[in-house]
Amino acid sequence: MHMRDTPPPAPQGPVTAPPIPPHAPLHRAEFIALMAMMAATVAFSIDAMLPGLAHIAADLSPEAPNRAQLVITAFLSGLGVGTLLAGPLSDSYGRRPVILWGAAIYIGGAALAMAADALDTLLFARAVQGLGAAAFRIVSLAIIRDTASGRDMARLMSFVMTVFALTPAMAPLIGAGLIALAGWRAVFAAFIVFAALLSGWIILRLPEPLPPARRSRFRLRPLVIAARSVVAHPVTRRAIAVQMLAMTTLFTSLSVVQPTFDITFGRGAEFPLWFFGMALVAGSASLVNARLVGRLGMVRMVRGALRVQVGLTALAILAWVIGLPPGAQFAVFLVWQTGVFMQAGLTLGNLNALAMAPMGAIAGMAASVTGAVATLGSVALAIPIGQLFDGTPMPAHLGVLAAVLAGLMLLHDLRGKDL
Repeated sequence: MHMRDTPPPAPQGPVTAPPIPPHAPLHRAEFIALMAMMAATVAFSIDAMLPGLAHIAADLSPEAPNRAQLVITAFLSGLGVGTLLAGPLSDSYGRRPVILWGAAIYIGGAALAMAADALDTLLFARAVQGLGAAAFRIVSLAIIRDTASGRDMARLMSFVMTVFALTPAMAPLIGAGLIALAGWRAVFAAFIVFAALLSGWIILRLPEPLPPARRSRFRLRPLVIAARSVVAHPVTRRAIAVQMLAMTTLFTSLSVVQPTFDITFGRGAEFPLWFFGMALVAGSASLVNARLVGRLGMVRMVRGALRVQVGLTALAILAWVIGLPPGAQFAVFLVWQTGVFMQAGLTLGNLNALAMAPMGAIAGMAASVTGAVATLGSVALAIPIGQLFDGTPMPAHLGVLAAVLAGLMLLHDLRGKDL
């Protein structure tokens, strides 16, 4: 870690938070807030759009309203491709330039989306936006790794994730407010303002954490080697497959949750408030995982979460089969949707750690490969499931059940004292 030759001057007045390592002038609280906002870009870009899906369908795809769901998955597709490239590019050219390039791409995609007069143009723009957002998502993790290590890194990540967890809860409320004031295109204007302000913050306050001496040349060969290693190792290969299936359940539910509230239950106007409550409850899953994973292990945590999801999804399917009254049916759906969000908190981090554990010296490249494969694979599975929406959540329930059962089968004989 780079150190100054002389210690920094003593701070004047009371100190409210200890500074991060001395090569960066940011205090820890500001650093945490900046990293959390970078990481939150992806969640904000997805969840703020959910209240606008019905409006986009009415304006750009009235003959095929289910196609409006692709606004979510198109963004995720671009994110998957960007995930493969952002990490290696930042290792070669520095963290700040890649973030700012990504921000420019993100803003360009949002501007194109705001002006789109056809759904295909909007979907292309969302993919571009996702490509740019990957820089915020991946490079923020790299900066934390540059800045801290060991327990201090774990503490930083815990604080960042605590701030980040508020984004999925607040984003639909923000999106709904903007849509009520100025229509769905205003959400893209908010994305532009958000990225511009975040970029300005980075330019003014964040020094480059990766000096030239520590950079490596950008080459495709290391990515190919990492991809081969990922495919070759049985534990990593299986963990990525299960991660892809777990992400499929999340992306499927995100694609259909707003249409289900609106079309199935006639509660579209209430959707942002219900989503806020579900996201807050689901946020507890990360805390539960942090307390239990050291004692139970990653595989047992994931297996347990998937088994609970099988039970909840079977219950939701049964509720539709027997025909519960609308109020009871809505309550079952709320429990199921919250369960899907909690499952993500109990599985995705563990599966990522499980996939990365055997990768050793190629961890950075392997992280890009595993993230890209899992994201793109889950999008490919979630799109056809979401397009089957028929006015009820039954297709989503069946798709989620199939994905979870497949994940359990892949985990069936995976054992080990370190897993």
